[in-house]
Amino acid sequence: MTKTVPSVSVTYAQTGGSTKSNELGMRPMQERAYERRGEQYLLIKSPPASGKSRALMFIALDKLHNQGLRKAIITVPEKSIGSSFADEPLSNFGFWTDWHVEPRWNLCNAPGGDEGKVGSVGKFLEGDDRVLVATHATFRFAVDKFGIEAFDGCLIAVDEFHHVSANPENKLGAHLAELIARDKVHVVAMTGSYFRGDAEPVLMPEDEAKFDVVTYTYYEQLNGYKYLKTLDIGYFFYSGAYSDDILAVLDPAEKTIVHIPSVNSRESTKDKIREVEHIIEELGEWQGTDPATGFQLVKRANGRLLRIADLVDDDATKRDKVSAALKDPTQKTNRDHVDIIIALGMAKEGFDWVWCEHALTVGYRSSLTEIVQIIGRATRDAEGKTRARFTNLIAEPDASEEAVTEAVNDTLKAIAASLLMEQVLAPRFNFTPKATASGPQKGFDYGEGGYDPSKENVGFNEATGQFQIEIKGLAEPKTKEATRICQEDLNEVIAAFVQDKTALEKGLFDGEHAGGETLAQELTQVRMGKIIKDKYPDLDDEDQEAVRQHAVAAMNLTQKAKEAAVEERLGEGAGSNALIEGVRKFAMDVRELDIDLIDSINPFSEAYAILGKTMSEESLKQVAAVISARKVQLTPEEARDLAKRALKFKQERGRLPSITSSDSWEKRMAEGVAFLARMKQEAANG
Repeated sequence: MTKTVPSVSVTYAQTGGSTKSNELGMRPMQERAYERRGEQYLLIKSPPASGKSRALMFIALDKLHNQGLRKAIITVPEKSIGSSFADEPLSNFGFWTDWHVEPRWNLCNAPGGDEGKVGSVGKFLEGDDRVLVATHATFRFAVDKFGIEAFDGCLIAVDEFHHVSANPENKLGAHLAELIARDKVHVVAMTGSYFRGDAEPVLMPEDEAKFDVVTYTYYEQLNGYKYLKTLDIGYFFYSGAYSDDILAVLDPAEKTIVHIPSVNSRESTKDKIREVEHIIEELGEWQGTDPATGFQLVKRANGRLLRIADLVDDDATKRDKVSAALKDPTQKTNRDHVDIIIALGMAKEGFDWVWCEHALTVGYRSSLTEIVQIIGRATRDAEGKTRARFTNLIAEPDASEEAVTEAVNDTLKAIAASLLMEQVLAPRFNFTPKATASGPQKGFDYGEGGYDPSKENVGFNEATGQFQIEIKGLAEPKTKEATRICQEDLNEVIAAFVQDKTALEKGLFDGEHAGGETLAQELTQVRMGKIIKDKYPDLDDEDQEAVRQHAVAAMNLTQKAKEAAVEERLGEGAGSNALIEGVRKFAMDVRELDIDLIDSINPFSEAYAILGKTMSEESLKQVAAVISARKVQLTPEEARDLAKRALKFKQERGRLPSITSSDSWEKRMAEGVAFLARMKQEAANG
């Protein structure tokens, strides 16, 4: 039996703003990016379907015609995405010229392997044509062969930039670092998710600091749609074979992309072809194959005929026929062209099917970025499509399995992904210290009763999708870089936090809500503090603390808003402001927000509450037992952090924390001081 976790629902205002074009044919994100077209290094962080490909066209044309660059090289992670940069008659919509790529220079369409294509890159660099499209792999090999000097004076555009990593083993990242160090190219980097599943940094801090960043949030994108109003995210647990349970979450009436599990994963039956056949059998009676498209035809019990695209088939001829039918430009506006797509490694990045209403993924995906990309398949705006959803179908841990520890890890990762997606989809937060004479801010709606200086005030700007929230005792960033992080990169910080195994395990199963010993402050102050120290080592202590406070506030307010919205049933029929009202409700309930209060909230407690409603009691105990067995005691680094906070405690109160205090956090700080003292004593005696 499949057990459901209540979906996280985010409802948007349908303003239509994100799909409207200006006099140059640019949508809001593209206009925002084009305003920064003069920057040498530009990073565009924007969700799927927001128009990054066309934004790049506008910028590249300006760099070639007005900024003196000689060539533009667009690199994409896989060949199928090369079609996103095909010819576009931009002048028909108001721009001053068109985008054109000579067919021979779109190497994504060229036959053969990378070796021959690398030779084509060499010919392109020597010739007169100005635009080339190639895969990341072809570009890497070309840099290896010709050296970075050969690309002087070029624009290098990197699509799906999260494939880059600062790890020296990542060749694309290493080449990019060399190009930036030489400083004779322009770089435009584009991504829908500026974080990686392996938690590696995308760029080294010194390189990242050179980039001017254009951020367009999921909230701005979806809030500005004309048709799509609600997005649901949920994960569901099953036992046995997933193919037996799949119809519990797969609604044949919805346009759906099903991603079956990797054959190497524990969810897989190791026979992917049979899995697809089983799904088709569950859906209805097979009627044969459409000779024109290669789609499988399946008749439902109600007589409806489903058209199913199988992208898992090992027969390349059949698979390529189906893939070509899905890309058929004459069918883009035909909602009935296909009903369900079943894929394994395909139909993720850059796959454009506007009618998709449900992205159903079986098994945990090792990369949070991959999950963001898959969700993006369902978040296109299309007439008649008012609701979309993402479902992650996960095997419940089984004590009889040898791989029970792996199963528990997958469960934790799925929860982490859900927490991150809640953050990505929520409005942005702009936090400021509480000031008695701050006054109402222009453009912000303070809710019923308006601005009241005697109370904590939460304002929301509908146009920008941004909260304005005052927090007593909030540390402000001092440097430009710390300010940028607080404004632009909080989701990247939160991504690192929710991927931190220690934080996740302690927060979920050793927190006070679960009967454990871990205090919220150990997570919000000590653990988050360590993550920020590791992620931004060049920031001083004050700026690291400011970033920590802003990140914790953003995560905990989202969690509290979700909790408040669920309690008040604000998500059902509450219009466009369920999450907004959830934040307001929490803020008004406590009257005055202060950073100590926010630090005392365990960011994972709401996730545990949902898990408790969904997973069987036996499985929940089993997960807790696996985690308890590998519980890590206090580390020297954590003790030093506790001692540092104990010193701040002394400065504020005139005494050190007491180990006999009834306040749990004061007692824990004192334990940190005692732990360090023992270490020093042992070192002296040793």
